[in-house]
Amino acid sequence: MKHRLELALGISMLLSSGASGAEPLWKKHVVHDGLHTNVAVGGDFTGDGKPDVISNSGGKTRLFVGPDWKEVILDETKGHDFIHGETFDVDDDGDLDFIGARYSPGLVVWLEQPKNGATEKWVARVAEDQIDGIHGVLKGDVDKDGKPDLLANSGQPKGPFANSAAWLKVSKNPRETSLWQRNIFSKGDAPGLSHYLGFGDVNGDGRPDISMAAKGGPQAEPGTGEWFAWWEAPKDPTAVWKKHLIADKQEGATNIQPADVNGDGKMDFVATRGHGRGVLWLEAPDWKLHEIHPTLKEPHCLQVVDMDGDGDIDAATCGYGDQLAAWFENDGKGKFKTHIVAENQGAYDIRAVDMDKDGDLDLLIAGQISKNVVWYEHP
Repeated sequence: MKHRLELALGISMLLSSGASGAEPLWKKHVVHDGLHTNVAVGGDFTGDGKPDVISNSGGKTRLFVGPDWKEVILDETKGHDFIHGETFDVDDDGDLDFIGARYSPGLVVWLEQPKNGATEKWVARVAEDQIDGIHGVLKGDVDKDGKPDLLANSGQPKGPFANSAAWLKVSKNPRETSLWQRNIFSKGDAPGLSHYLGFGDVNGDGRPDISMAAKGGPQAEPGTGEWFAWWEAPKDPTAVWKKHLIADKQEGATNIQPADVNGDGKMDFVATRGHGRGVLWLEAPDWKLHEIHPTLKEPHCLQVVDMDGDGDIDAATCGYGDQLAAWFENDGKGKFKTHIVAENQGAYDIRAVDMDKDGDLDLLIAGQISKNVVWYEHP
Protein backbone atom coordinates (compact mmCIF):
# COMPACT_ATOMS: atom_id res chain seq x y z
CA MET A 1 0.00 0.00 0.00
CA LYS A 2 2.83 2.42 0.88
CA HIS A 3 4.50 1.82 -2.51
CA ARG A 4 1.22 2.44 -4.36
CA LEU A 5 0.72 5.70 -2.49
CA GLU A 6 4.28 6.84 -3.28
CA LEU A 7 3.86 5.92 -6.96
CA ALA A 8 0.57 7.81 -7.18
CA LEU A 9 2.19 10.81 -5.52
CA GLY A 10 5.11 10.66 -7.96
CA ILE A 11 2.80 10.61 -10.98
CA SER A 12 0.76 13.46 -9.52
CA MET A 13 3.91 15.55 -9.04
CA LEU A 14 5.02 14.89 -12.59
CA LEU A 15 1.64 15.87 -13.98
CA SER A 16 1.61 19.04 -11.91
CA SER A 17 5.00 19.96 -13.40
CA GLY A 18 3.82 20.06 -16.99
CA ALA A 19 3.34 16.46 -18.11
CA SER A 20 0.41 15.76 -20.37
CA GLY A 21 -1.90 13.19 -18.80
CA ALA A 22 -3.55 12.54 -22.16
CA GLU A 23 -0.36 11.19 -23.72
CA PRO A 24 -0.09 7.41 -24.03
CA LEU A 25 2.85 5.66 -22.46
CA TRP A 26 5.55 4.39 -24.82
CA LYS A 27 5.32 0.77 -25.96
CA LYS A 28 7.41 -1.51 -23.76
CA HIS A 29 9.69 -4.21 -25.19
CA VAL A 30 11.24 -6.68 -22.74
CA VAL A 31 14.79 -7.79 -23.53
CA HIS A 32 15.48 -9.66 -20.28
CA ASP A 33 13.57 -10.18 -17.07
CA GLY A 34 14.19 -11.47 -13.57
CA LEU A 35 17.60 -10.12 -12.52
CA HIS A 36 18.82 -6.90 -10.89
CA THR A 37 20.63 -5.07 -13.71
CA ASN A 38 22.76 -1.93 -13.39
CA VAL A 39 23.98 -1.41 -16.95
CA ALA A 40 22.72 -2.00 -20.49
CA VAL A 41 24.12 -0.66 -23.75
CA GLY A 42 22.84 -0.88 -27.30
CA GLY A 43 24.70 -1.35 -30.58
CA ASP A 44 25.47 -3.76 -33.39
CA PHE A 45 27.43 -6.46 -31.58
CA THR A 46 26.95 -9.22 -34.16
CA GLY A 47 27.81 -7.50 -37.44
CA ASP A 48 24.36 -7.86 -38.98
CA GLY A 49 23.49 -4.16 -38.88
CA LYS A 50 20.71 -4.67 -36.30
CA PRO A 51 20.75 -3.26 -32.75
CA ASP A 52 21.65 -5.70 -30.00
CA VAL A 53 21.96 -5.22 -26.24
CA ILE A 54 24.75 -6.06 -23.80
CA SER A 55 24.02 -6.02 -20.07
CA ASN A 56 25.54 -7.33 -16.87
CA SER A 57 23.55 -9.09 -14.16
CA GLY A 58 23.99 -11.99 -11.79
CA GLY A 59 27.76 -11.91 -12.29
CA LYS A 60 27.46 -12.50 -16.04
CA THR A 61 27.84 -10.25 -19.06
CA ARG A 62 25.08 -11.12 -21.51
CA LEU A 63 24.51 -10.37 -25.18
CA PHE A 64 20.93 -10.23 -26.38
CA VAL A 65 20.79 -10.59 -30.14
CA GLY A 66 18.13 -8.42 -31.76
CA PRO A 67 15.41 -8.43 -32.75
CA ASP A 68 14.39 -11.61 -30.89
CA TRP A 69 16.80 -11.13 -27.95
CA LYS A 70 18.41 -14.54 -27.97
CA GLU A 71 20.68 -14.65 -24.94
CA VAL A 72 24.42 -15.35 -25.29
CA ILE A 73 26.69 -15.42 -22.23
CA LEU A 74 29.81 -13.41 -23.07
CA ASP A 75 31.66 -13.54 -19.76
CA GLU A 76 31.04 -15.16 -16.41
CA THR A 77 34.43 -14.58 -14.80
CA LYS A 78 34.11 -14.38 -11.03
CA GLY A 79 34.21 -10.77 -9.87
CA HIS A 80 33.12 -9.25 -13.17
CA ASP A 81 30.07 -7.52 -11.67
CA PHE A 82 29.72 -4.23 -13.51
CA ILE A 83 27.95 -1.12 -12.27
CA HIS A 84 28.39 0.82 -15.54
CA GLY A 85 29.65 0.35 -19.06
CA GLU A 86 30.56 1.83 -22.43
CA THR A 87 31.00 0.67 -25.98
CA PHE A 88 33.45 1.69 -28.68
CA ASP A 89 35.96 0.12 -31.04
CA VAL A 90 38.81 -0.55 -28.61
CA ASP A 91 41.09 -2.52 -30.94
CA ASP A 92 40.42 -0.44 -34.07
CA ASP A 93 39.15 -3.40 -36.10
CA GLY A 94 35.92 -1.77 -37.23
CA ASP A 95 33.41 -3.22 -34.72
CA LEU A 96 32.06 -2.31 -31.30
CA ASP A 97 33.59 -3.76 -28.17
CA PHE A 98 32.15 -3.59 -24.64
CA ILE A 99 33.78 -1.97 -21.60
CA GLY A 100 32.51 -2.85 -18.13
CA ALA A 101 33.39 -1.14 -14.83
CA ARG A 102 33.26 -2.67 -11.36
CA TYR A 103 32.70 -0.33 -8.44
CA SER A 104 34.96 -1.64 -5.68
CA PRO A 105 37.59 -2.97 -5.78
CA GLY A 106 37.75 -0.90 -8.93
CA LEU A 107 38.17 -2.73 -12.22
CA VAL A 108 37.76 -1.89 -15.92
CA VAL A 109 37.40 -4.82 -18.31
CA TRP A 110 36.95 -4.75 -22.07
CA LEU A 111 35.41 -7.56 -24.08
CA GLU A 112 36.54 -7.93 -27.68
CA GLN A 113 33.83 -8.47 -30.26
CA PRO A 114 34.86 -11.39 -32.49
CA LYS A 115 34.08 -11.73 -36.18
CA ASN A 116 30.72 -13.26 -35.31
CA GLY A 117 29.60 -11.86 -31.98
CA ALA A 118 26.64 -14.20 -31.63
CA THR A 119 28.55 -17.47 -31.89
CA GLU A 120 32.27 -16.91 -31.24
CA LYS A 121 34.04 -16.36 -27.93
CA TRP A 122 34.48 -12.82 -26.63
CA VAL A 123 37.85 -12.38 -24.91
CA ALA A 124 37.86 -10.35 -21.67
CA ARG A 125 40.94 -8.28 -20.79
CA VAL A 126 41.63 -6.01 -17.80
CA ALA A 127 42.27 -2.38 -18.76
CA GLU A 128 42.56 -0.80 -15.28
CA ASP A 129 42.79 -2.25 -11.76
CA GLN A 130 44.04 0.53 -9.43
CA ILE A 131 41.42 3.26 -9.33
CA ASP A 132 38.64 2.43 -6.86
CA GLY A 133 35.00 3.37 -6.65
CA ILE A 134 34.31 3.44 -10.38
CA HIS A 135 30.68 4.45 -10.65
CA GLY A 136 30.69 6.00 -14.12
CA VAL A 137 32.60 5.49 -17.34
CA LEU A 138 32.28 7.62 -20.47
CA LYS A 139 34.04 7.66 -23.82
CA GLY A 140 35.57 10.85 -25.20
CA ASP A 141 38.58 11.90 -27.24
CA VAL A 142 40.49 13.66 -24.48
CA ASP A 143 43.82 14.15 -26.27
CA LYS A 144 42.20 14.89 -29.65
CA ASP A 145 44.07 12.16 -31.52
CA GLY A 146 40.92 10.96 -33.26
CA LYS A 147 40.50 7.88 -31.04
CA PRO A 148 38.18 7.48 -28.04
CA ASP A 149 39.56 7.44 -24.52
CA LEU A 150 37.70 6.32 -21.39
CA LEU A 151 36.81 8.59 -18.46
CA ALA A 152 36.36 6.91 -15.08
CA ASN A 153 36.07 8.11 -11.50
CA SER A 154 37.94 6.82 -8.45
CA GLY A 155 35.26 7.79 -5.99
CA GLN A 156 36.26 5.85 -2.89
CA PRO A 157 38.12 7.77 -0.15
CA LYS A 158 40.85 5.14 -0.04
CA GLY A 159 43.62 3.64 -2.13
CA PRO A 160 46.34 5.33 -4.21
CA PHE A 161 43.84 7.51 -6.10
CA ALA A 162 41.33 8.38 -3.38
CA ASN A 163 38.64 10.97 -4.20
CA SER A 164 40.00 11.33 -7.72
CA ALA A 165 39.19 10.61 -11.37
CA ALA A 166 41.11 9.51 -14.45
CA TRP A 167 41.04 9.25 -18.18
CA LEU A 168 42.41 6.07 -19.67
CA LYS A 169 44.17 5.96 -23.02
CA VAL A 170 43.85 2.66 -24.87
CA SER A 171 47.21 0.94 -25.19
CA LYS A 172 48.76 0.80 -28.66
CA ASN A 173 48.27 -2.96 -28.83
CA PRO A 174 45.28 -3.56 -26.52
CA ARG A 175 45.09 -7.27 -27.34
CA GLU A 176 48.69 -7.75 -26.20
CA THR A 177 49.25 -4.98 -23.63
CA SER A 178 46.36 -5.22 -21.21
CA LEU A 179 46.53 -2.18 -18.94
CA TRP A 180 45.71 1.19 -20.49
CA GLN A 181 47.59 4.43 -19.76
CA ARG A 182 46.14 6.01 -16.62
CA ASN A 183 46.02 9.83 -16.45
CA ILE A 184 44.71 11.35 -13.21
CA PHE A 185 42.92 14.60 -14.09
CA SER A 186 41.19 15.07 -10.72
CA LYS A 187 43.71 14.47 -7.94
CA GLY A 188 42.08 14.21 -4.53
CA ASP A 189 39.66 17.08 -5.18
CA ALA A 190 36.49 15.02 -5.84
CA PRO A 191 35.40 13.84 -2.37
CA GLY A 192 31.93 12.71 -1.42
CA LEU A 193 31.36 9.57 -3.54
CA SER A 194 31.44 10.86 -7.09
CA HIS A 195 29.15 9.24 -9.65
CA TYR A 196 28.86 9.94 -13.38
CA LEU A 197 30.82 12.13 -15.78
CA GLY A 198 30.19 14.54 -18.64
CA PHE A 199 32.46 15.62 -21.51
CA GLY A 200 32.63 18.74 -23.68
CA ASP A 201 34.31 22.10 -24.21
CA VAL A 202 32.88 24.26 -21.41
CA ASN A 203 34.98 27.43 -21.77
CA GLY A 204 35.35 27.56 -25.56
CA ASP A 205 39.12 27.11 -25.67
CA GLY A 206 38.91 24.19 -28.09
CA ARG A 207 39.85 21.60 -25.47
CA PRO A 208 37.23 19.19 -24.10
CA ASP A 209 36.61 19.50 -20.36
CA ILE A 210 35.11 17.01 -17.90
CA SER A 211 32.22 17.41 -15.44
CA MET A 212 31.34 15.28 -12.45
CA ALA A 213 28.93 15.09 -9.51
CA ALA A 214 29.14 13.63 -5.98
CA LYS A 215 26.15 12.47 -3.97
CA GLY A 216 27.38 13.02 -0.39
CA GLY A 217 25.00 11.78 2.29
CA PRO A 218 25.45 9.31 5.16
CA GLN A 219 27.68 6.92 3.18
CA ALA A 220 30.21 9.67 2.38
CA GLU A 221 32.82 11.25 4.62
CA PRO A 222 31.10 13.91 6.75
CA GLY A 223 30.87 17.28 5.05
CA THR A 224 31.78 16.02 1.59
CA GLY A 225 29.83 15.64 -1.62
CA GLU A 226 26.53 17.22 -2.70
CA TRP A 227 28.22 19.17 -5.51
CA PHE A 228 28.36 19.61 -9.26
CA ALA A 229 31.71 20.66 -10.77
CA TRP A 230 33.78 20.76 -13.95
CA TRP A 231 37.49 20.31 -14.56
CA GLU A 232 39.28 22.58 -17.04
CA ALA A 233 41.58 20.80 -19.47
CA PRO A 234 45.16 22.11 -19.58
CA LYS A 235 47.27 22.21 -22.72
CA ASP A 236 48.83 18.95 -21.60
CA PRO A 237 45.84 16.68 -20.88
CA THR A 238 48.04 14.22 -18.97
CA ALA A 239 48.59 16.85 -16.24
CA VAL A 240 46.21 17.54 -13.33
CA TRP A 241 43.19 19.64 -14.36
CA LYS A 242 41.72 22.69 -12.59
CA LYS A 243 38.46 22.18 -10.73
CA HIS A 244 35.58 24.69 -10.94
CA LEU A 245 32.63 24.35 -8.59
CA ILE A 246 29.27 24.82 -10.31
CA ALA A 247 26.86 24.28 -7.40
CA ASP A 248 27.03 22.85 -3.91
CA LYS A 249 24.46 21.76 -1.30
CA GLN A 250 22.87 19.62 -4.01
CA GLU A 251 21.70 16.64 -2.01
CA GLY A 252 22.21 13.37 -3.86
CA ALA A 253 23.98 14.88 -6.90
CA THR A 254 24.83 12.15 -9.42
CA ASN A 255 24.72 13.17 -13.10
CA ILE A 256 25.93 16.24 -14.99
CA GLN A 257 26.43 16.71 -18.73
CA PRO A 258 27.37 19.84 -20.71
CA ALA A 259 25.01 21.21 -23.39
CA ASP A 260 23.89 24.57 -24.76
CA VAL A 261 20.38 24.40 -23.31
CA ASN A 262 19.03 27.85 -24.22
CA GLY A 263 20.73 28.34 -27.60
CA ASP A 264 22.85 31.34 -26.60
CA GLY A 265 26.14 29.77 -27.72
CA LYS A 266 27.36 29.17 -24.16
CA MET A 267 27.82 25.77 -22.61
CA ASP A 268 25.34 25.05 -19.83
CA PHE A 269 24.86 21.84 -17.82
CA VAL A 270 21.94 19.44 -17.39
CA ALA A 271 22.04 17.48 -14.13
CA THR A 272 20.14 15.19 -11.78
CA ARG A 273 20.09 14.49 -8.06
CA GLY A 274 19.93 10.73 -8.48
CA HIS A 275 20.17 10.00 -4.76
CA GLY A 276 17.74 12.78 -3.95
CA ARG A 277 15.10 14.53 -6.02
CA GLY A 278 15.11 16.59 -9.14
CA VAL A 279 16.25 17.22 -12.70
CA LEU A 280 17.78 20.64 -13.35
CA TRP A 281 19.92 22.76 -15.64
CA LEU A 282 22.60 25.27 -14.76
CA GLU A 283 22.89 28.35 -16.96
CA ALA A 284 26.25 29.74 -18.04
CA PRO A 285 28.15 31.83 -17.21
CA ASP A 286 27.05 32.20 -13.57
CA TRP A 287 25.44 28.75 -13.23
CA LYS A 288 21.98 29.99 -12.38
CA LEU A 289 19.97 26.94 -11.34
CA HIS A 290 16.71 26.15 -13.16
CA GLU A 291 14.56 23.20 -12.05
CA ILE A 292 13.39 21.07 -14.98
CA HIS A 293 11.53 18.82 -12.59
CA PRO A 294 12.08 19.45 -8.86
CA THR A 295 10.45 16.37 -7.33
CA LEU A 296 11.22 13.29 -9.42
CA LYS A 297 12.66 10.85 -6.89
CA GLU A 298 16.09 9.30 -7.51
CA PRO A 299 16.67 10.07 -11.20
CA HIS A 300 19.92 8.12 -11.13
CA CYS A 301 20.54 8.13 -14.89
CA LEU A 302 20.56 10.80 -17.58
CA GLN A 303 20.65 11.25 -21.33
CA VAL A 304 21.09 14.75 -22.78
CA VAL A 305 20.18 14.57 -26.45
CA ASP A 306 17.71 15.89 -29.04
CA MET A 307 14.90 13.43 -28.38
CA ASP A 308 12.35 14.92 -30.78
CA GLY A 309 14.61 15.94 -33.65
CA ASP A 310 13.77 19.65 -33.50
CA GLY A 311 17.36 20.82 -33.20
CA ASP A 312 17.58 21.61 -29.49
CA ILE A 313 18.75 19.62 -26.49
CA ASP A 314 16.25 17.62 -24.44
CA ALA A 315 16.78 15.24 -21.50
CA ALA A 316 15.60 11.80 -20.42
CA THR A 317 15.82 9.90 -17.16
CA CYS A 318 14.12 7.31 -14.98
CA GLY A 319 13.53 7.96 -11.30
CA TYR A 320 13.86 4.61 -9.58
CA GLY A 321 12.30 5.98 -6.39
CA ASP A 322 9.11 6.97 -8.20
CA GLN A 323 9.56 4.16 -10.76
CA LEU A 324 8.80 6.60 -13.57
CA ALA A 325 10.67 7.11 -16.83
CA ALA A 326 10.28 10.51 -18.50
CA TRP A 327 11.74 12.79 -21.12
CA PHE A 328 11.79 16.55 -20.91
CA GLU A 329 11.07 18.55 -24.05
CA ASN A 330 13.06 21.76 -24.41
CA ASP A 331 11.44 24.72 -26.18
CA GLY A 332 14.93 25.78 -27.32
CA LYS A 333 15.19 28.48 -24.66
CA GLY A 334 15.48 26.35 -21.57
CA LYS A 335 11.84 25.78 -20.67
CA PHE A 336 10.93 22.12 -20.43
CA LYS A 337 7.74 20.07 -20.69
CA THR A 338 7.56 16.68 -18.97
CA HIS A 339 6.45 13.60 -20.91
CA ILE A 340 5.96 10.33 -19.03
CA VAL A 341 7.39 7.36 -20.92
CA ALA A 342 6.76 4.49 -18.48
CA GLU A 343 5.37 3.64 -15.06
CA ASN A 344 6.46 0.87 -12.69
CA GLN A 345 9.98 1.02 -14.11
CA GLY A 346 13.16 1.38 -12.10
CA ALA A 347 16.49 2.28 -13.65
CA TYR A 348 20.15 2.55 -12.85
CA ASP A 349 21.05 3.18 -16.48
CA ILE A 350 19.32 4.74 -19.49
CA ARG A 351 20.50 5.09 -23.11
CA ALA A 352 18.92 6.89 -26.06
CA VAL A 353 19.25 4.45 -28.96
CA ASP A 354 17.29 3.91 -32.18
CA MET A 355 16.37 0.35 -31.29
CA ASP A 356 13.92 -0.26 -34.15
CA LYS A 357 15.85 1.62 -36.85
CA ASP A 358 12.93 3.92 -37.66
CA GLY A 359 14.93 7.13 -37.43
CA ASP A 360 14.02 8.32 -33.94
CA LEU A 361 15.50 7.71 -30.49
CA ASP A 362 14.05 5.09 -28.20
CA LEU A 363 15.00 4.57 -24.56
CA LEU A 364 16.92 1.49 -23.39
CA ILE A 365 16.75 1.00 -19.63
CA ALA A 366 18.58 -1.28 -17.21
CA GLY A 367 16.20 -1.72 -14.30
CA GLN A 368 17.72 -2.58 -10.97
CA ILE A 369 14.76 -2.79 -8.55
CA SER A 370 12.44 -3.70 -11.44
CA LYS A 371 14.88 -6.50 -12.36
CA ASN A 372 14.73 -6.12 -16.12
CA VAL A 373 16.27 -4.82 -19.30
CA VAL A 374 13.68 -3.10 -21.47
CA TRP A 375 13.37 -0.61 -24.28
CA TYR A 376 10.56 1.84 -24.81
CA GLU A 377 9.53 2.63 -28.36
CA HIS A 378 9.35 6.28 -29.35
CA PRO A 379 5.83 6.82 -30.75
